[in-house]
Amino acid sequence: METVIAKIREMEDFYGLSKHEQLVQGISNAIDEGILVKGNSLPSVNNMVDNLGFARKTIVKAYHELKERGIIQSRKRLGYFVTNDDTQQVLSVALVLYAFHTFQEIFYNTFRESLGEHVHLDVFFHHNNPTIYQTILDSIEGQYGMYVIAPVHGSSSRERLRKFSPKKLLLVDRYENVGADYAHICQEFRQAAYTVFTELASAFRQYEELVLFYKEGTDYPQGIKTAFDQFCLKHDFAARTVGQYKPGSLRRNTAYITIGDIDLWGLLKDCREEGFELGKDVGILSANDTPVKEIISGGISTFYVDFEDMAQRAAQYVLDRELVQEILPTRLIRRASL
Repeated sequence: METVIAKIREMEDFYGLSKHEQLVQGISNAIDEGILVKGNSLPSVNNMVDNLGFARKTIVKAYHELKERGIIQSRKRLGYFVTNDDTQQVLSVALVLYAFHTFQEIFYNTFRESLGEHVHLDVFFHHNNPTIYQTILDSIEGQYGMYVIAPVHGSSSRERLRKFSPKKLLLVDRYENVGADYAHICQEFRQAAYTVFTELASAFRQYEELVLFYKEGTDYPQGIKTAFDQFCLKHDFAARTVGQYKPGSLRRNTAYITIGDIDLWGLLKDCREEGFELGKDVGILSANDTPVKEIISGGISTFYVDFEDMAQRAAQYVLDRELVQEILPTRLIRRASL
């Protein structure tokens, strides 16, 4: 403890450093020199006040900066602890996503690369579970300098997100109306999906029925189902919604729309076993584009938002903090499956 205090006092010899800067640099030096290592506790605020004579708010401010950079964390009733020995970090970011699906893996990898090496990134997954989501938000609040969150929808979610400073929160993927001061880079589902279905109306007419696989209680966007129902009603398509694909239930002269890839793989397996020709006997349209969908079975038609672009824009916001409020366009790629 005394050695850490001594490292801070050494900073008094450097002309022009504020007391806040002396604290941050002194603690950083103690970590760099191995005096403090991961898991070590830092002097309490009271201890700092007694030994250095600095104002309490100055010490709290210094600890807060080190927390935002991901170098230390606070634990209730236990104080502050070293969690990272990379003192060159300028920022610590919490990334909260739905799950590690392929397209969200693309987002993560692009986001991580775009942030650069001196930004610490921790990723969490809530799987559209409100309880897990709430637990994650409670555990990360106040521990990071920036929060990038794909939110669970609902009024309670909006109220919870408003506890984060607008300057430190970026919503991605799903839009939530938190307030005019909050940044977002998201996708829209209902109108975007309706536009895609309308563009494909003539292709759908080749089939006797449209089937949407939509599982309630999951992270499947409600807007896609709403768009499907409205489109089929307006254009008088024979249509139905099914919770999930059951092996062996494939029908000829049917066009299928999948959101989850498990349904897609089941369809493709049965198409092969039945000898059905994609784009003729059976049509398939899949949400979210991946490299596999470009090459498998001659190519699967997809509608999607560019998650790589979303990630690059999100990283840019984290680095420059210039307010951004964007709904990214949904794109359609026609391939052999439809």
